Amino acid sequence: QVQLVESGGGLVQAGSSLRLSCAASGRTFSVYVMGWFRLTPGKEREFLAAISRSGGSTSYADSVKGRFAISRDNAKNTVYLQMNSLKPEDTAEYVCAGSTRGNVISPKENWYNFWGQGTQVTVSS
Repeated sequence: QVQLVESGGGLVQAGSSLRLSCAASGRTFSVYVMGWFRLTPGKEREFLAAISRSGGSTSYADSVKGRFAISRDNAKNTVYLQMNSLKPEDTAEYVCAGSTRGNVISPKENWYNFWGQGTQVTVSS
């Protein structure tokens, strides 16, 4: 069972940057497609970004394209989400997810079959 642990969330002012990390247990991290989602009360889980096994391909939601960047370090079993120019509407719980279903970067929630517990990001105006 792969475990994912997110870190790096916090309270920041609008316009600030944060880098989230998601560390995975186990030795086969490089075979997982990884993604980041966020949850806001009253809304569905929103896809943000995904990255292929090698890190060579990425995909972003329109809402964060140009502001957020996903990356991974397979030697450290970690995927990152660099978030710049944060806005109050970015306030949410940020969750990383992994998929063993194949090397396809998908925005679909059901593509991912293991999830972290999340880290809270709050952006004040």
